[in-house]
Amino acid sequence: MQINPFVRFLGGRRRAHRVSVRALALAGLLLPLSACGGSAGSGSTAPSPTSSKGALSVLYAGSLVNLMEHDLGPAFARATGYVYEGYGAGSTELVSQIKGGVRYGDVFISASPTANAGLQGSANRNLVSWYATFAKAPLVLGYNSNSQFAADFRSKPWYQVIMESGIRIGRTDPTLDPKGKLTVDALTQAASTLSIPSLTSALPNFAVFPEETLVGRLESGQLDAGFFYSNEAKEQNIPTVSLTPVSLSATYTVTVLNNAEHPAGGASFVAYLLSATGQATLTRHGITVLQPSLTGDPSAVPSTLRSLLSGG
Repeated sequence: MQINPFVRFLGGRRRAHRVSVRALALAGLLLPLSACGGSAGSGSTAPSPTSSKGALSVLYAGSLVNLMEHDLGPAFARATGYVYEGYGAGSTELVSQIKGGVRYGDVFISASPTANAGLQGSANRNLVSWYATFAKAPLVLGYNSNSQFAADFRSKPWYQVIMESGIRIGRTDPTLDPKGKLTVDALTQAASTLSIPSLTSALPNFAVFPEETLVGRLESGQLDAGFFYSNEAKEQNIPTVSLTPVSLSATYTVTVLNNAEHPAGGASFVAYLLSATGQATLTRHGITVLQPSLTGDPSAVPSTLRSLLSGG
């Protein structure tokens, strides 16, 4: 089982960051990053604070933990001299924490455009004025290849297998994570399209876990299957089946928060993410790159990013 990144709490005037641990609940201990299994990429450490431009905080959707902690984050740090600090969790959960002043960051990456609405407008302290949509990843059903149901996933329709007696299915909380909501939507659409009402009634039987621990639960054998994005499955070599006839995807967005402590550094991170190097990294992790598109106030976009965003 690959255990991904260790929990890290960083002090400071405005920060208390955690790097997600997929198997923390299983292992019962924290491992140093050097002992963690990595995704594609170098996984090397960031520059030391004494030789850097300072620390940059990136709050991101938990489905991107391998990408951010083992590849994109360290590569950005090496390229720019910033110290990268990452925290991954469900996008909706992050919105609540940002809005409530529980967590501060410079950059926010969401797995759903609708999550940004919770940070826009005067009612939400105008924390977000714009965001760029830059990638997507399909929702799939991943299964443990050692599960007693593995052969069924390879030979039968997915919607039949998840209804079999004794199967253990995992999902995330739709109130905290867009993936959890997409899972509910997928089952609802499949039930209607296939005329199988029992599909939606099976939802309460699926175990609910935090996004950053679901992969570890599957890999340890605690689950037979779970709902993931395609990039998560690819990174961990988890076999998957398509949710045909349903086709739903995560849609990733990025913004520099208006209360960012380091807005110039935040803009630098977004520029790196949207660069040819950043997009190649996304592709390597199984994420479908989109032409960056802007939503929100073009005048609020940092001048260094306007040429990268259509409509900016």
